Amino acid sequence: MASNLPQFTLRIPQELLDKMHYIAEYNARSCNKEFEMLARIHIQEFENKNGMITEKDLNNLKNK
Repeated sequence: MASNLPQFTLRIPQELLDKMHYIAEYNARSCNKEFEMLARIHIQEFENKNGMITEKDLNNLKNK
């Protein structure tokens, strides 16, 4: 099944990747979904502490 989602290459040490695969399997998720879940949690924690990231913020970042 083809996806229209953007792709992102991540370079991490093999040991971290192996451990992420272990955790993902434990949580009955793919490694990709495990990383996505971690990203969502991190973003939520950041926004709880610093305020919502707005479209304006994202556009300002793109224009740098």
